[in-house]
Amino acid sequence: MRQLIGQDSIDVRFFAPPADLAPCFTTFYRLEVDLPPGEVLEDWLQPEWANLRFFAENAPTAEMPDGERVEGARFQATGPSSCPTHFTLGRTRMWGVGLFPLGWARFIGEDASAQANTVVDGERSPLFARFAPLCGKLCTRAYSDEEQFAFLTAFFRKLADPPRDQKRIQRVHEVMVDPHLLQVEEFARKCGLSKRTLERVCARHFGFSPRLLLRRQRLMRSLAAYMLEPEASWSAVLDRHYHDQSHFVHEFHAFMRCSPSEYAAKPHPVMSAFMAERKRVWGSPAQTLDDPQ
Repeated sequence: MRQLIGQDSIDVRFFAPPADLAPCFTTFYRLEVDLPPGEVLEDWLQPEWANLRFFAENAPTAEMPDGERVEGARFQATGPSSCPTHFTLGRTRMWGVGLFPLGWARFIGEDASAQANTVVDGERSPLFARFAPLCGKLCTRAYSDEEQFAFLTAFFRKLADPPRDQKRIQRVHEVMVDPHLLQVEEFARKCGLSKRTLERVCARHFGFSPRLLLRRQRLMRSLAAYMLEPEASWSAVLDRHYHDQSHFVHEFHAFMRCSPSEYAAKPHPVMSAFMAERKRVWGSPAQTLDDPQ
């Protein structure tokens, strides 16, 4: 298998969800990978919220660290994650839909913690099969970006009403992305919730405990800063809440399943291009860092 490392073959376009759907989605995006036959890209998705991905051809292979693997599925769905997802990708056109916790609550409605760190064939999954009708319009090159985006928004508008817990979910999310937030006790206080209630809300709609979510935010702030400045040293991009370098290395390994130096040595053609363009267009390089407002 020969691997192309350059980014010239990657084109990504972001679409802002309309105002009535914006609290539910990180963004809609179209990714085009233009490679010669037999060429593939290899990369690792970083921890993120749930995603729905639709491929026009050459569906990729995606694999979780525990060995869970999906290959050849034109509709791949992932739950919220706290670990990397390894993937290989050839020439294709893809639509991606990132679900905020509120979007998970509205359009899926099941316990997010039960789907954390999973990747599935969306058409075969009872949980995600409700989105399978999107394949008819997204898993093809027969329509323009604008036509496919219009179909996406119309589909989700008809799918479900906002959940009763909408305000609480949004408040938890707003507090969680504060880069100054450090302690779970402060997290609960700013949300106006007891620690036990915060635990329940986070597990059901966010997929993880409040403590792990804060740790993930800290890691992603550092990792995103590094990806945007590849010439910088890890020490130059460490989040303020890490005690020291060894603390960061321990946390990096817990989430990314490798050391920072091992991660830096791996190819990241898709993520590097994607995050840089996302930062330029969207103002945020990673969906976990998006402000839900």
